Amino acid sequence: MSKPNRKSKTVAPPVAAPQSREEAARYIREIGEANRAVARLEADMNDRVAAIKDEAERQAAPLAAYARDLTEGLRMWCEANRQALTDGGKRKNADFGTGKIEWRLSPPKVTIRGGVEAAIAAIKRLGLPFLRMSEEIDKEAMLREPDQARLVPGVSIGSAGEIFAVEPFEVELMGEAP
Repeated sequence: MSKPNRKSKTVAPPVAAPQSREEAARYIREIGEANRAVARLEADMNDRVAAIKDEAERQAAPLAAYARDLTEGLRMWCEANRQALTDGGKRKNADFGTGKIEWRLSPPKVTIRGGVEAAIAAIKRLGLPFLRMSEEIDKEAMLREPDQARLVPGVSIGSAGEIFAVEPFEVELMGEAP
């Protein structure tokens, strides 16, 4: 008894191909028309999304202001009652049943005023250990000299490849957009 053939072939979807130069020109024209139709749909969608976003922001603005005012008032009350809320500073939070408040320390940060170059010069002049040097591979230089770059173990220079592109003819209108 022979085993059933378990291999199956997948059939590629049928794609029409032009049969002449004139038909190829028509394909390009239709690609341009389809692309422009998609662009119009995207523009219409973005107009609707922008209108919805503007309306939501308009409605949310007074609510956000109200929440900010409530938060500031709550902060003032909690600061005045911090010792009682934190058991004399043993905790950094308090639970109110409807939610909790907490005091958090923000992480320290370094701010450079007067320009980075001036700060670097001052660090060098003072002999402080606040500078670091970094090395990185210059891939652009390797692309300019691929024969030398290939001498480096682990480095290969790949082909840029070939891409098929269609550019339908389009004319832009002159003048300013509204």
